[in-house]
Amino acid sequence: MQHATISQTLTTACRDIDRVDAYMLLQYVLDATQAHLLTHPDQMLTSQQLEEFRHLVKRRIDGAPIAYLTGERDFYDLTFKVNEAVLIPRPETELLVDLALQLITLGRSCRVLDLGTGSGAIAITIAKHRPQSQIVAVDLSPAAIAVAQWNAQNLQIHNLRFVTGSWFDELSEERFDLIVSNPPYVAHGDPHLQQGDLRFEPQLALSAGDDGLSCINHIIHKAPDHLAENGWLLLEHGYDQASVCRQLLQNKDFSNICSRPDLAGIMRVSGGQLNFVK
Repeated sequence: MQHATISQTLTTACRDIDRVDAYMLLQYVLDATQAHLLTHPDQMLTSQQLEEFRHLVKRRIDGAPIAYLTGERDFYDLTFKVNEAVLIPRPETELLVDLALQLITLGRSCRVLDLGTGSGAIAITIAKHRPQSQIVAVDLSPAAIAVAQWNAQNLQIHNLRFVTGSWFDELSEERFDLIVSNPPYVAHGDPHLQQGDLRFEPQLALSAGDDGLSCINHIIHKAPDHLAENGWLLLEHGYDQASVCRQLLQNKDFSNICSRPDLAGIMRVSGGQLNFVK
């Protein structure tokens, strides 16, 4: 079929991929809303549009994530460019942003560090909602930093500085009122790494050591050297890592240690406050 309507195109695609995925891909190809697809079922696709859509459907059948196929993903209340150089922002990570924003009084100047920024979703969202704050975002990958910089420019974020480097290595003696991170926390060899979207995402940003805790442990160990007095550290972690994170924080003399659940009820973010400078 060289010519097809919106309705025919979706019906054919839904034989091979999920209905929601089919709609998202066709919305992307036509630069149209879902409402447009529903109200214009007889609209004809051009041969070029049909060819592009079929190509995307084939890649989706092969497992490519929708976010990489469309080149973007919504996070919080913003839309971010994403590609294979960065993790796809996920809804559960919005909890980390929520908790960070609760700690930053609106209108107050606050220095915030985002470690392992990837697409910049966490840092940029905080910067957007707390324009008086100064944000520093760090990532080891120059390709990831390039994506984050593009997102910051596209979203007109000016209170944000990017640093290419490993965790705290390039920060000298800088100190922050709040440090946030969604670090790699999946154990090497975990079968989830060979399932779904994770197969296509950068492994460096996903897995960390035999137990998945090497990056979390490093950040907690080094954070006191870069926190201001009464500063906070917040970390996203795996479904079964909350108690270990709390113990690691306690070992470094953090107080007000807590863990918070995501919308699925899974303990997803842990953190604590440093009451005095080490």
